[in-house]
Amino acid sequence: MKIDGTPYRSVWVDADGWSVRILDQTKLPWQLDILRLVDERQVAQAIRSMQVRGAPLIGAVAAYGVALALRADAGTDSLDRVVTMLGETRPTAINLAWALDRMRARLHNLPAGERVAAAYAEAQAIADDDAETCRRIGEHGLPLLREIAARKPGETVNVLTHCNAGWLATVDYGTALSPIYQAHDAGIPVHVWVDETRPRNQGAALTAFELGKHGVRHTVVADNAGGHLMQHGQVDICIVGTDRVTRRGDVANKIGTYLKALAARDNGLPFWVALPHSTIDWRVADGVAEIPIEERAEAEVTDLTGRTADGRLETVRVAAEGSPAANPAFDVTPARLVTGLITERGRCDASEAGLRGLYPEAP
Repeated sequence: MKIDGTPYRSVWVDADGWSVRILDQTKLPWQLDILRLVDERQVAQAIRSMQVRGAPLIGAVAAYGVALALRADAGTDSLDRVVTMLGETRPTAINLAWALDRMRARLHNLPAGERVAAAYAEAQAIADDDAETCRRIGEHGLPLLREIAARKPGETVNVLTHCNAGWLATVDYGTALSPIYQAHDAGIPVHVWVDETRPRNQGAALTAFELGKHGVRHTVVADNAGGHLMQHGQVDICIVGTDRVTRRGDVANKIGTYLKALAARDNGLPFWVALPHSTIDWRVADGVAEIPIEERAEAEVTDLTGRTADGRLETVRVAAEGSPAANPAFDVTPARLVTGLITERGRCDASEAGLRGLYPEAP
């Protein structure tokens, strides 16, 4: 995707051929900072601090973290150590474990002298696979928006999304936003309701930033406005991303997604979830009971960071002094509330039969 005419991916190897570059997403949309990562500790910190975030992207960045670690020590103990360490940075997004398992499987039986080159090649393959996967997700989601546009010729197709599931959350294109970008590029009049997505405001900060840079019409709304918009006929479809999908079709996504699905069901609106193959956890059946939900720092709820009128970035407390805060980062939307899943292989019901129909080789 492009920022002010310059093409970017969300992670890439620098011109030196070994260090890794990322966009610092904690600084967006106020400033564009490009960080250079030189070892696995910096990669782990970038993931924990959400300088990189989004399930597919943290998997790709972690893969490069393995390559960086092996530059210093390509032994088997080093490989096992870095895979374990990076795997502990965030618990909910299954793409992280998927990418690290893939790196370990590719490298474990190689001689130490071959591991560094193979690690960079495998990390690049993971990144390239994600970009192409997300492009295909857009192709399979685009007909949903075309159908709506055909039913209301000359009118705008209104999409509601939650959190950020665009190219900043992936290597390129995005998941939930990929069909929207393709619809916009195809000339379909599309408008996006962008949930602010408290407490970190990934919608207001990141999704709005992305859509604006691409020229897609959008409006930022408070998280609790979605049901009102649906009741008044101002939403045609909901499309969200996900950090983990169970084999039965339950969906873990940013906190607040479950409430949007409930509102969509009550108003008879389609609620679609876009995901790559790396987000499916075939080992888990019941998402509510089995998916670990990350609990993040209280300060994300009690404090807000923004730009002041004179251009300074400031963090202020918005909660009453002395009041504790809880901060579950994700919730689980049961499959029964999901209209369907959009994958790189096509669309399917949110069910085990639907997923296995697209992925017959799955365990």
